[in-house]
Amino acid sequence: MADNNGGNSNSGGASTNTAEVQIQIPGPSKNEAPAAQEAPAGSSQARNCKWWFVVATDALFLIVGQTSATLLGRYYYSQGGSSKWLSAFLQTAGFPILFFGLFFFPSKSSSGETPIGKVAMIYIVLGLIMTADNIMYSHGLMYLPVSTYSLICASQLAFNVIFSYVLNSQKLTGLIMNSVVLLTLSASLLGDNHESYGYNGVSRGKYLLGFLLTLGASGTYSLILSLMQLTFENVVKKQTFSAVLNMQIYTAFVATFASLIGLFASGEWKDLKGEMDTFQSGQFSYLMTLVWTSVSWQVASVGMVGLIFEVSSLFSNVISIFALPIVPLFGVMVFHDKMNGVKIIAMLISIWGFNSYVYQHYLDNKKARSA
Repeated sequence: MADNNGGNSNSGGASTNTAEVQIQIPGPSKNEAPAAQEAPAGSSQARNCKWWFVVATDALFLIVGQTSATLLGRYYYSQGGSSKWLSAFLQTAGFPILFFGLFFFPSKSSSGETPIGKVAMIYIVLGLIMTADNIMYSHGLMYLPVSTYSLICASQLAFNVIFSYVLNSQKLTGLIMNSVVLLTLSASLLGDNHESYGYNGVSRGKYLLGFLLTLGASGTYSLILSLMQLTFENVVKKQTFSAVLNMQIYTAFVATFASLIGLFASGEWKDLKGEMDTFQSGQFSYLMTLVWTSVSWQVASVGMVGLIFEVSSLFSNVISIFALPIVPLFGVMVFHDKMNGVKIIAMLISIWGFNSYVYQHYLDNKKARSA
């Protein structure tokens, strides 16, 4: 969250997971503004409808992918899975799918060459931070009910605002600060939710550890997104879809390789065969769970990347947060999580905070159109 399981990431993700890469990339409207003024009204309206269709499709990919990946991750643990490093590995292992995006959106030559050595070092550092983020999310999903886990992930928007202000010079408004306070309060309520301590035999200590690690993962995910935006603005300096895909692919490659090392170094790989044999729903279900978890994170990642390219990383993160209230409802239906009064209040506060953030985004767009 990536939920990640799966991303932002100015969140968010990742998810993305993988779902997890969101960079502030101005939409193509800036470059096309002069032409748009000269174009006929009908042509402009058709282009606007096409843009909204693409944005809606990307948002659907993000919501479906993130929700599916989170539920499949919880299903893996509920059926007897226990490898946290494998769970972290799955959040980025499906990155080769994104090479199809590079095929359809190839890189264009530019006059200014990006320093390869510096970019490679940035990819490595971000990939390693992403690995730490994924393993924290994996611990949280193992120790917490999926409803509690998803609502805590809503705090990534609050972290996103803080890091964006410090690293990306984002202006803070009253509505944004209101969103930060509400989302923080929502996560705090869940941190002291005594009725979840006995979930699946999880002790109070492990529950609190899961809460703290999920909260830490949300903050780390937001830091990753701000650092990526900073990299695009000061190092990469390209506003192309292929540049965004390259960032996603190579950081995911580093994170996948690091997770693979962790899987073998921890000795968890020795238990995978026995884990598959004892998986409650069978070996085939075990393999399908792993495959579709990885695919789901990449579906979410494609949605995130598309929203980054068409709108902004902030909007992508907002859609990611919008999907979170959906997960607890499925958690109650599929895993029979308890939806007690504290969780309901936390979810309502989270939705209130999300709406406050969306309204600020609406005001900003309205102001930009009238300018």
